Amino acid sequence: MSSIADTLEVKGTLDPIALNLDQHANSPSFQTLLTGIRRHIHANPEIGLAEFETSRFIRSTLEKFGLVVSGPLATTGLYVDIVGNYPGPIVAYRADIDALPIEDAKSVPYKSCNPGLAHLCGHDAHTTMAIGTALLLNAHRDIIHGTVRVFFQPNEEGMPSGAPLMIKDGVLKDVVAVYASHVDPTLKSGIYGLMTGAVTASADRFRIRVVSGSTGHSARPHQATDTIWIATQIMIAMYQLVGRVSDARKPAVISICRLLAGEAYNVIPAEAEFGGTFRCTENGEREVIKTKIEQTAVRLGRVYGAEVVVDFDYGSPPVVNDGGLISVLRETIQDSLGPDAIYNIPIPSMGAEDFAHYLDHVPGALIRVGTCNSPETSHVLHDSNFDIDESVLSTSARLLATTLINLLKKQAHSVTN
Repeated sequence: MSSIADTLEVKGTLDPIALNLDQHANSPSFQTLLTGIRRHIHANPEIGLAEFETSRFIRSTLEKFGLVVSGPLATTGLYVDIVGNYPGPIVAYRADIDALPIEDAKSVPYKSCNPGLAHLCGHDAHTTMAIGTALLLNAHRDIIHGTVRVFFQPNEEGMPSGAPLMIKDGVLKDVVAVYASHVDPTLKSGIYGLMTGAVTASADRFRIRVVSGSTGHSARPHQATDTIWIATQIMIAMYQLVGRVSDARKPAVISICRLLAGEAYNVIPAEAEFGGTFRCTENGEREVIKTKIEQTAVRLGRVYGAEVVVDFDYGSPPVVNDGGLISVLRETIQDSLGPDAIYNIPIPSMGAEDFAHYLDHVPGALIRVGTCNSPETSHVLHDSNFDIDESVLSTSARLLATTLINLLKKQAHSVTN
């Protein structure tokens, strides 16, 4: 595998950067190209399902290198198929392209030009690494046993998110396996986090409305239906569900993050509303907690004389990494960068990733990419000062391209045997 990694290079030029890339994939020109791409995307963030300029930029960049771009899918999504010289299956790599509705607080030349929007979750880096991966693969069709589909997905951050839309529009047609990556500012640059099994949690939203027939006087709550007091009883009971009705051996968390009620200081409101998320690392626990949230809220409301309405928004399921795909990635990292470049993730994140939707259809794996090399690049995801060490862009693109080539080689070998 190291022989592939040692020979990966890319040829071509890209205006206005106009770089000669007839060099090794680790060359300064390739790194400069990817840095320029990332900074352009970072400076021009767009919200989910409105990434029209981002999509045009991705298409233009890839087409200038001779790739045939397909789409749009899911409004602004795109993909390219890099068909190798040898027959084989289709494997895929996915990148997300949307930004967050947060102000960019950094003082850098590539600071967001769009007020209230910023790439503070690394999707600009994900997109850049995917472009670099596609360019490297395109330059090495002669050693590819099958096809690699590199695709660019909108609206990872939204709900409902972009992955189901991409699947509906056929992005997984004939695909047998899919990879994705996510930047990680808690890991040093050059380190890659690997884990088999559940690596992220599901994320589902709930809204609970407690409704009475009328308002009441704060001096005489016994004569009213106290919606706020009932809401607090429901909230207290909900916080006790994890580890009591769910399996304590399986991670789960309920968080109430918003609470809306009356405005007057001496009036018990006719309605109170609260909401939040519940997260699980197993789909079975997801249903258990959902059912108990609804039963608990409705029954407590009935006891105290209020109508309770419970609504759910289903988000992403857990990302469950396939062991075989992680093994290929692990072997590639060891051969290309050495064993010290691997960090074995000990426990799953309770954050969510809509990449999980693809894994309901095909095996997949999500890799963590370390991006911290300074205080400026140590800010956590979604922090208004979030930034990355851009030196990881070319190294990661090379690693991802090599992994995809190795996966296809292994699958071709297993078929012939």
